[in-house]
Amino acid sequence: MKPIPAWLPTVLLLALSALTSSRAAAADLRVGVIGLDTSHSTAFTKILHDSQAKDFVPGARVVAAYKGGSRDIESSWSRVEEYTKELKEKWGVTICDSIEEMCRQVDVVLLESVDGRPHLEQARPVIAAGKPLYIDKPMAASLKDAAEIFRLARAARVPVFSSSSLRYGKATQAVRQGSLGKVLSAETFSPCHLDPTHPDLFWYGIHGVESLFTLMGTGCLSVKRGTTTEGKIEVRGVWTGDRPGVYREREGYGGLARGEKGESPAGAFDGYGPLVVEIVKFFQTRVAPVSVRETLEIMAFMEAADESKRRGGAAVTLKEMFERAGVREEEMR
Repeated sequence: MKPIPAWLPTVLLLALSALTSSRAAAADLRVGVIGLDTSHSTAFTKILHDSQAKDFVPGARVVAAYKGGSRDIESSWSRVEEYTKELKEKWGVTICDSIEEMCRQVDVVLLESVDGRPHLEQARPVIAAGKPLYIDKPMAASLKDAAEIFRLARAARVPVFSSSSLRYGKATQAVRQGSLGKVLSAETFSPCHLDPTHPDLFWYGIHGVESLFTLMGTGCLSVKRGTTTEGKIEVRGVWTGDRPGVYREREGYGGLARGEKGESPAGAFDGYGPLVVEIVKFFQTRVAPVSVRETLEIMAFMEAADESKRRGGAAVTLKEMFERAGVREEEMR
């Protein structure tokens, strides 16, 4: 018998390694991105692709995208080409001419368009194609559109969820998981940049509102909008059990939760990584981590805040907002 060449074990090891890597890559979910007019599209892609990054999340890779963009929002149209170039040249993403074309190349979809107004129409072909769908904030530019997305998804049996990254701050999640027992009250703050195309809180205040609902849960009954001593937006909600929850416009992200076991800071921003972990888990399990009811209550809370402003700070019930949008109770289960 001839002796084994010294180089053969190394060659076999390299071949096995390549085969293993190939199989691992093949197992990754193929992700499509709609809307290259936000830094989230590039940030999420980096988290999914860069295995050397501290917040790397395995299990999915962005392979195709649809540019989108809104001509009447400067912060949208002015950034599309820059982010498109990065996805194409740095991460090897295929740019498609339509959402339908993109859907044929992917398993799951991230709807990232910074403008919430086209989200319903952009979600339609994704749901029709049967692709699990994550929708970045705001889920839509109105409660009515958000409810319609959920209706379409339910009818097609397609899993959908929407969330701000603020939901997954470490301290906020600790309270959500019961570190304080039942939450008796909470207050959160975040920047609240406005855009005339959206209700006031939809554009950026949603981050702090998402934190507030993560702490308080569902069951918000009414909303009153006023101003802080600095003249900033202040929205006071009342939850079941007469529990108060307050959102305030302010620089930075934070807040405070009070519960049966004491109090804790909450509402901080801990990066995009924790959200992307939940998104990939959602894509793998097809189980939404945020309920339809909670998401629709967030939308109703923000619309009620605008209505309260129009009424001079009077209390506005979420029930009225749901009735106005034609959202039935059974659609929130």
